[in-house]
Amino acid sequence: MMIGWDIGGAHLKAVQIDVHGEVQAAMQVYCPLWRGLHELAQAFDTILSAIKAEQHRITMTGELADIFENRHAGVTQIAQIARQKLGGNIQFFAGEKGYVSLAQVPENAVNIASMNWLASVQFVAQNIHQALFLDIGSTTTDIALICYGKPRILGFNDAARLQTDELVYTGVVRTPLMALTPKIAFKGHAVNVAAEHFATTADIYTLTGELPLNENMADTADGADKTSAACAKRIARMVGMDSADAPLSTWTALAKAFKDAQLSLIQQAVLRQLSRVDTAQNLTIVGCGAGDFLAIELAQQLNLHYHSVTDLINANKPEMKKVTAMCFPAFAVASLGQQNQPIC
Repeated sequence: MMIGWDIGGAHLKAVQIDVHGEVQAAMQVYCPLWRGLHELAQAFDTILSAIKAEQHRITMTGELADIFENRHAGVTQIAQIARQKLGGNIQFFAGEKGYVSLAQVPENAVNIASMNWLASVQFVAQNIHQALFLDIGSTTTDIALICYGKPRILGFNDAARLQTDELVYTGVVRTPLMALTPKIAFKGHAVNVAAEHFATTADIYTLTGELPLNENMADTADGADKTSAACAKRIARMVGMDSADAPLSTWTALAKAFKDAQLSLIQQAVLRQLSRVDTAQNLTIVGCGAGDFLAIELAQQLNLHYHSVTDLINANKPEMKKVTAMCFPAFAVASLGQQNQPIC
């Protein structure tokens, strides 16, 4: 058995595969790493109480948490927690360098930092040779072109990927609504959006019915519950109102307007990538993540074929495939590690 781990700043994800690459277990637990490394240790304990293996392949983005002085410190400290919690053979995904041992982590920290997307892209490229990979997660959106079975990447770190629209800091759970647009359509008017952390995108997709509660593990903006009424209360504040000022249907309509704003942000980045190929119609959008429903809508809007990563996952039960798709970088880093193949 092998477990692939994706250590994020808000979630810890793990996928266990057998020698045939078939998924045996997949889990995601909330891990607000910005509160301290004890959160990661506790998250490891939660998952390890359910699944175990002697082989571990690790990728991460959690080094960006602001408890760390810099990314190098984050990578090395996270690696030490992994060493304390995991037994057996542990290797870290270091992007183009493939996999490295624990002892090699300090010298390869820059290659390990925030490389989970690359494992996903390389795995997809083995299966779909002409694609636009689109991972819309809780916090960020990763976009990558795949041409002739090879990633066509412009940037290999967060700074470069932000400049090239291969990384968009928007997701379907944790993104503050004020980050989506300065103005929003509301009751026939373009209304200024309050520049306050009153509500998040989880409130949008709870009201639209597109985000199941089990996929919404993050804290709410006000620390209150996640009911439709509570979401409406938070969204109303974004336009300077109380939810009691209008029926729930009004706040659901406002949620849909914020959804359109987020779709527009992602579409702009997608179109920039599509402009790099001669015939975009030959590409398939391959979607995954908590926001895969947005990837499906984008494919429809752009008249492109859509392919879910669930079709690339070897698992017996549909529900297992769905959970694994939510943890796709963990699945990819385990699968590539099992093949013992370097990346790119």
